Amino acid sequence: MKTKLLPLALLCSTTTLLTGCFDSDDNEVKAKVPNQEVVIGTAIELRLMETTDLHANVLNFNYFTDAQDNKVGLVKTAALIHKARNEAQNSVLVDNGDLIQGSPLGDYIAKIKTLQDGEVHPVYKAMNTLDYDVANIGNHEFNFGLEFLQEAIDDANFPYISANVFKYDGDDDDSNDEPLFSPYLIQDKAFVDTDGNTHTIKVGYIGFVPPQIMQWDKANLEGKVIAKDIVAMANKYVPEMKSKGADIIIAIPHSGIDTSAHTEKQENASYHLSKVSGIDAIMFGHSHTNFPGPRYEGMEDKGIDTKKGTVNGVAAVMPGFWGNHLGIIDVTLTYQADGWAVTGSQSTLMPIYEQDADRNVTSLADNDADIEAAVHHDHEETRTWVNEPFAKITNQVNSFFALVNDDPSIQIVTDAQTWYAQEKMQNSEYDGLPILSAGAPFRAGRGGADDYTYIAAGDIAYRNVADLYIYPNTLTILKLNGAEVKEWLEMSAGQFNQIDPDSMEMQSLINDDFPSYNFDVIDGVTYQIDITQPKRYNSKGEKVSDGQRIKALSYQGKPISDEQAFLVVTNNYRASGGGNFPGISADKIINPSPDENRQVVANYITHKSGANEGKGLDPSADMNWSFTAIENAQIQFTTSNSEHAKTYSEQFNHIQPLDKTNEAGFALYQLNLSQLNNQ
Repeated sequence: MKTKLLPLALLCSTTTLLTGCFDSDDNEVKAKVPNQEVVIGTAIELRLMETTDLHANVLNFNYFTDAQDNKVGLVKTAALIHKARNEAQNSVLVDNGDLIQGSPLGDYIAKIKTLQDGEVHPVYKAMNTLDYDVANIGNHEFNFGLEFLQEAIDDANFPYISANVFKYDGDDDDSNDEPLFSPYLIQDKAFVDTDGNTHTIKVGYIGFVPPQIMQWDKANLEGKVIAKDIVAMANKYVPEMKSKGADIIIAIPHSGIDTSAHTEKQENASYHLSKVSGIDAIMFGHSHTNFPGPRYEGMEDKGIDTKKGTVNGVAAVMPGFWGNHLGIIDVTLTYQADGWAVTGSQSTLMPIYEQDADRNVTSLADNDADIEAAVHHDHEETRTWVNEPFAKITNQVNSFFALVNDDPSIQIVTDAQTWYAQEKMQNSEYDGLPILSAGAPFRAGRGGADDYTYIAAGDIAYRNVADLYIYPNTLTILKLNGAEVKEWLEMSAGQFNQIDPDSMEMQSLINDDFPSYNFDVIDGVTYQIDITQPKRYNSKGEKVSDGQRIKALSYQGKPISDEQAFLVVTNNYRASGGGNFPGISADKIINPSPDENRQVVANYITHKSGANEGKGLDPSADMNWSFTAIENAQIQFTTSNSEHAKTYSEQFNHIQPLDKTNEAGFALYQLNLSQLNNQ
């Protein structure tokens, strides 16, 4: 059944406001509402449930390995939804976006099969079986363009909201801006109180997306929409929702937690939403982490309570990514003189699996049969597509040591980008300028101990290319000077903790607050990273010291000068300011290509494989960067606990397995920087 987005006027109907009165005969305080009387002190136990950042992981299947994976999939989360719903007298279910992109299934539907009018996206075939109340738009919903997005969500059997994206009208008058989606929804829900009486509660939902979509998806959105500040739009619409009778307001921001001072159009604004009067619960996402969870412990001084799961007293939850958790907030609604109020809450996360010290995975949820049946055909078509070989490689490609060593999984991407740019810049005004290429490890443990790339030598298929480059970014070329290139690398070097060269204690190398996708390696230059120096920038791009970690930065054997001009090939996310890299901004773009980086990689592999008499492409890293030598320091890092990683480490003198794992299942390795003769 096709359901179009409802007009704002229908979604947000007005209601009779609740008013209190005193009864002098029995001293009982009551309020009149349609068809019911509510006594002061009446309580309703309500369960709020959330999924987020599914990224087209509908089934418990890894298309990169072509194998079952019980650590992912809405098909597993669905079982928890049914269980949690059955445990509660009253419940609502929301999704927080980033649904249609992220796995080869999403790519296949968007790029190969495409959606025709009347066809239902497999994500919605699955979700339509689960009775969602509402969904919010995530930033990755825009990756395939507005037309595809509309066609996809067209068949959702639930409404969509987003309060900070507006249609572009070409003027500076904010008062006449028209929302692209309904900013909020107010639903009449029948809930049963603790005494067994039924009440109609008006549940309000308001959604948000990072304003950075205008940078990340500029090619799809510029001249079509604008994005406004999350907190400003909350302050605009929440009072309006209250005036229209919302008894409880649930914010659904696709936005993480940033406790620093609020700035205009802040990406991760959920912390500041907790300070907006009228918001009763926050069901957030985008950061791919768990709240409540260890990452947010020790932040009581910021008003964050990881035991109850509150932020500045407001109930909150963020259930990971790829369906690995169901987020739950159990709230108590109590009727008071001025209406219903949240008087208690507890946030919890329900995982779909557990993993022991030996990395054995135990599934905690059965597969949902309705979802399996709904997407079976799309799943099999995707498997066929991703497994079709189209070229060969002569050596393995992996990302096991991408954070500590020059790496083949990045090399193959940066080489492909350079190859593309060399052709595009011929006979242009920029012809002859040195071309550099930036790439980062997308799969370097961010999704867990198994989240690493491994492609054996031999045939290569599309699933391997999607493994190397998991995002549908478009290739972009910047013009920068030598000083800006150096600062780019200084920002990347924030990936590492500062190492004390005089300490005999074991020191951890990797800065866990720094996402691996921001650890850019720039090929075309050579350089070293001195991790005994303090980092110059934190993960937000803020300068925190005068430290200079980048040493011996050279181009073709000569030190680069601050004024020297370069072309740097990257992706639209980075080129438009994604990651907050200093000096990197859209005004420096000289070629915003429509071609996806991922497709460029596939074309490059095909070209090189054929050019080498069919023998295949050699993806080996050129070792253009290294750490500066440090005598005696004991340094460790984590990576995949696989035999492939252990075998690959044998070719490096400075990387040694410690033959033990941590509690998350990662293998511990030692980095000996007094032995760098492999470079």
